[in-house]
Amino acid sequence: MPIIQSAKKALRNSKHKKVFNLRRKNIVSKEIKELRALVSVKKMKEAQALLPKAYKALDKAAKINLIKKNTASRLKSRLSALIVKNK
Repeated sequence: MPIIQSAKKALRNSKHKKVFNLRRKNIVSKEIKELRALVSVKKMKEAQALLPKAYKALDKAAKINLIKKNTASRLKSRLSALIVKNK
């Protein structure tokens, strides 16, 4: 356990941020899983409609540095390519 006051505050901050980061990460993974599931059962219209939500989740995660900008870009590219490939 931290002894110094600033270390205690840093610990509180990191615990607080962990909650928000996990929430955002779960949203991103949920959106990607849903999209991939729709593509696997050949529901392309629903997958196409879900693509902007997945993009939004990835962009928000990149904005708060949960994932890197290029990682978000790569995932978005792969998701769109997946939909185009399976049309």
